[in-house]
Amino acid sequence: MSGVSPKTKVLVVDDDTTLLGMYKERLEASGYDVAIATNGEEALKTVGEFNPDCMLLDVMMPRMSGYDVLQHIKTDEKTKNIPVIMLTALVQDASKQKSIAEGADSYLIKSEIMPGEVINKIEEAISKKRN
Repeated sequence: MSGVSPKTKVLVVDDDTTLLGMYKERLEASGYDVAIATNGEEALKTVGEFNPDCMLLDVMMPRMSGYDVLQHIKTDEKTKNIPVIMLTALVQDASKQKSIAEGADSYLIKSEIMPGEVINKIEEAISKKRN
């Protein structure tokens, strides 16, 4: 078990429900309190209610893209300090550059990363925020 306090909250946003379930299960097994959202609008609503310590955010989603969600979060005083990790199928450098420019803490490509590595990135982002 890692040094994660039981109160650490992670919001996972993805329209792929299989992936959502897998990350929810893995994160909860690692001691996180997890909320999920399947689209951008739901993500913004959940951020306000759940107040996560970190967020995993897909780029391509129905109704509102991950970029739009990221922009809303980073321009809102209440949510701008939440670390956001983009977790996407988009491999283009332009997508990564746009995400980082908009305030994302990391940009991970789904096909190139294992769930354990994603959890490490979450822990990194949260400890960076706390320091």
